[in-house]
Formats: sequence, structure tokens, C-alpha cells
Amino acid sequence: MNHLITLNEWSPARIGRVIDLALDVKRRPEAYRRAMEGLTLAMIFEKPSLRTRVSFETGCTQMGGHAIYYDMTQSPLGAGKESVQDTAKVLSRYVDAIMARLFSHRVMRQLARHAEVPVINGLTDDAHPTQVLADLMTIREKKGRLNGRRLAYFGDGNNNVTHSLLIGCARTGLHIAVACPDDPALAPRPAVLRQAAAAARRSGATVRVVHDAAAAARGADVVYTDSWMSYHIDPARANERIRAFKPFQVTAALMKKARRDAIFMNCLPALRGYEQTAEVIDGPQSVVYDEAENRLHMHKAILLELMGKAEGC
Repeated sequence: MNHLITLNEWSPARIGRVIDLALDVKRRPEAYRRAMEGLTLAMIFEKPSLRTRVSFETGCTQMGGHAIYYDMTQSPLGAGKESVQDTAKVLSRYVDAIMARLFSHRVMRQLARHAEVPVINGLTDDAHPTQVLADLMTIREKKGRLNGRRLAYFGDGNNNVTHSLLIGCARTGLHIAVACPDDPALAPRPAVLRQAAAAARRSGATVRVVHDAAAAARGADVVYTDSWMSYHIDPARANERIRAFKPFQVTAALMKKARRDAIFMNCLPALRGYEQTAEVIDGPQSVVYDEAENRLHMHKAILLELMGKAEGC
């Protein structure tokens, strides 16, 4: 079945094709106004969302389709009364595609295994491929190309965005350095690093994990950070994590170590004074709102790609 679960399962050619499509969707939205006419997307949410829900629902509507929001806390699956297999098979009889935003990556895999329609991973604790595809689109848009550019990521190395960035950058020839604390619990998972390294050998990219923020920033075309307190993190650990990540906060001084024309990215939500300072996220190098907007165009492109509707638009 034709799914998007992680970027490791998409070829570099397919990633490039969907980025091209998203850029075209952004340039020519009227050409896609009826591309999903008569089609329905089910959106299953176990984790809360602003950008994921609104961008998928708006994108589906703008292309003539219909999106259904389903809160899993109100569902039999969420209450432990219905199997993932039954949920997947029943939804497949009703809708044309499923987007799910879940805690467990294992459950996402089960959903995809049993569904008879395309399944899109809108986020799990392990991966966030739709976000990173929009990020790659944004870098292409701002920098002209991905291959040979340098991205430096700062903060929590062991989260879904970092893991998807590692794979997405490695598969598209974008050099990536992850600057994080020297602590296995806060560094990228070894299995993901192995996958990224294998992809990088084929694309010519480099993959580095470093514990010096300044070293990672030098020569970077893209400076990227993410929340220090993801949805699944216990709030009681906030002070501990702030102490660990403070040396990796993106400040104006750190931005000056990157290339003069470097862009700043954060997938949002963001807290000023935490993962970045206000002068950075609100400054002239920040593209965070363009990045957020591009979720809409990329999500349209993902739906078109998976549903075979890109041709002829």
C-alpha cells in the first residue's frame, strides 16, 4: 500500500518529486481546485495539534475534498475497546485516505499494515515526516537547492523532528549536524543514525552529532531548533531539560557563526527565551511563518501523491 510512515521508505526521487509538486501547488493553487473532488480524508488525533489539523483540513477543502476530524480520546480505539486492525479496515470502507497523529509509532505501523487506503503519519513519538517534507520544501524555496547545503540542528536530539530531519537531509544530499547534550537520552537514536549514515553515503551528504553549538553553527545555511518540552515530556522535568539544553539555545551570537545569509527555522510551537531568543525568531533571518505556511502546500502535495491525483492538474 502507498503510505507515508517515515522518510526512510521514500526514495530520494520521490521526495524530490513531492517537493516539486508542493512548490507548484503553492504557485498555482487554482490548478488543483478540483483535484480531490468527491474524496474524503479521515484525520485521527491522539495528540493535540494546530498546524497539522488546520493545514490538512484546509488543504483538502481547497482541493474540493472533505476532511473528517476524529478525536481518538472519544473513540473505541482510544478507550481500548476496538483493535487497530478493525479500525483500519472499517475506515478503509468509508474514506479515501487516513492521516493519523499518534503517540505510538508501533500503532501507526499497525494502522498502515491493515488499512486498504493510504495512511499518512501526521506525527508519532518516533517520526514527523510531513513536517520535514515541508521543511525541505522551505529550504529549497529559500536556498534554491538542497544538495550540498548545510543544516545545523540545536537542542533535543532524541525527538521525532530530529529523527526525520536526519533521514530527510541524508536522502536529499543536505549535510546535517545535530548539536545536543552529551547524553544518550538526549541524542539521536543509534538506529536512526545508522539509517541516516547509509542514506548519506549514497547522496554524498554528511551526518554529524556534536556537543559544541558553535562548531555546529559554523558555515550553516540553515539553523534549526525545536521545542525543549515536546507533548509527551513530563512537565516535572522542565527545569532539568532547560539546564541540559541551555548551551544549545539559538541566540543572535550563535546565528552570527552561521553563514551571513543563513535562515532560522523552528517547526513551532516555539517559546521565546527557551530554544531560541525572541530576537532570533522575530528577526530578519527567521522564516518560521513561511515554514508553517508551507505545511499547507506540502500536505496538499502529499495527498495528491498518495492518491494518484498529481498527474493532469
